[in-house]
Amino acid sequence: MLTRRQMTARMLMGVAAPAILQLIPGAISPARAEATPVAFDWDALVRRVETMAAGDHQRPGEGLPKALADLDYDRFRDIRFRNDRALWRDQNLPFQLQLFHLGFMYKIPVAINIVEDGMARRVPFQPELFNYGKNDLGILPADLGYAGMRVHAPMNTPSYYDEVISFLGSSYFRAIGKGQIYGLSARGLAIDTALPSGEEFPVFREFWIEKPAQDAKSIRIWGLLDSRSAVGAYAFEVSPGDPTEVRVKARLILRQDIAKLGLAPLTSMFLFGEENIRRFDDFRPEVHDSDGLLMHNATGEWIWRPLGNPKKLRVSAYQTASLRGFGLLQRDRDFRDYEDLEALYHQRPSCWIEPVGEWGPGRVELIEIPTELEKYDNIVAFWVPADPAKAKEALDLEYRMLFARRLAQHPPSGRVQATRTSPPPGGAQGRRFILDFTGGRLADLKA
Repeated sequence: MLTRRQMTARMLMGVAAPAILQLIPGAISPARAEATPVAFDWDALVRRVETMAAGDHQRPGEGLPKALADLDYDRFRDIRFRNDRALWRDQNLPFQLQLFHLGFMYKIPVAINIVEDGMARRVPFQPELFNYGKNDLGILPADLGYAGMRVHAPMNTPSYYDEVISFLGSSYFRAIGKGQIYGLSARGLAIDTALPSGEEFPVFREFWIEKPAQDAKSIRIWGLLDSRSAVGAYAFEVSPGDPTEVRVKARLILRQDIAKLGLAPLTSMFLFGEENIRRFDDFRPEVHDSDGLLMHNATGEWIWRPLGNPKKLRVSAYQTASLRGFGLLQRDRDFRDYEDLEALYHQRPSCWIEPVGEWGPGRVELIEIPTELEKYDNIVAFWVPADPAKAKEALDLEYRMLFARRLAQHPPSGRVQATRTSPPPGGAQGRRFILDFTGGRLADLKA
């Protein structure tokens, strides 16, 4: 279940995804009504995206029962999926699936389908899958649907199924590796972020999850992304471990010109670190899910940009003719860096994005949004292609995501461990920067 900060952050950044209805019966318990399975594969999803792109965007209504729409955070959090009802729990498979209930700020249903032997079946809404706690919601509609889903697999111990990845809200998804807890989020697509015209939030309208084989090391998930400006087919291959790897393939078709198309976007939180702790009256040394943006370009250059919490919106761009990778990193891994027994920021993952194939020229853009509260995600980073995003164009994209505590992609010559800044002594003009480096050949040097 999401923490209060994570839920509020998603309220700030976007809402849950709408659905497209098909006749797919249940998979978690016996179907309430018989229906014909539907053939499904990647090509079928791409054809559907092409058909949607040729027509007008249809924004679905929310239409939740008042009892669900009026839920506050605490009452919504009291609705929990029953672990003993997870899909595939009784089949001794390496993955299990759980679902999120609609309500609170998640008001638009997402269609969930299970794919087996090339045939897709809809998972119908089943209230018996949930423990409603103290909530008395009355009789809920039989076609209510779900808000999203999450995948579990043994990762830290062989006998316990840890939550590995979840999809909930707009096009947001989050994943963790061994020994981690949720922190930063990823998105399917970012459109016009930090522009005066306002941001557009695409949504995953529907998901298909393939039933895993008995010896599967990964699980495959497909998503249908839709918005006023673009529609897309997405394929995710999730391999839990240390690190957890998510391979992403997407085909996007633009419905209209887009001023700023953000690919492989990441969203995180940075309140303060060692360089600006004096701005906050707080007992903790640092508070953040990520503390820097790392970039690697085709010339072999590594660029580290520490994150900040500016007093005004700040947008930074890093141009390159070709990209090898970028990511938002959490460098400080000692509990003493944060002294927070609840948030456990030292266990939050870094995420590294590595293009598959050539992405061409463009820029990594970093957006830092002012905030005084840690419950808001205020950091966004993504890749913006140099070529303008024009209506009717199609874009094929592949990349690899690593969610890890420590990444092998750190520069081989060493890395920046900490950045501190202060006014220079004696009242001189400018700023003084103190950089701590570690790793590489530095470890061989005498103190």
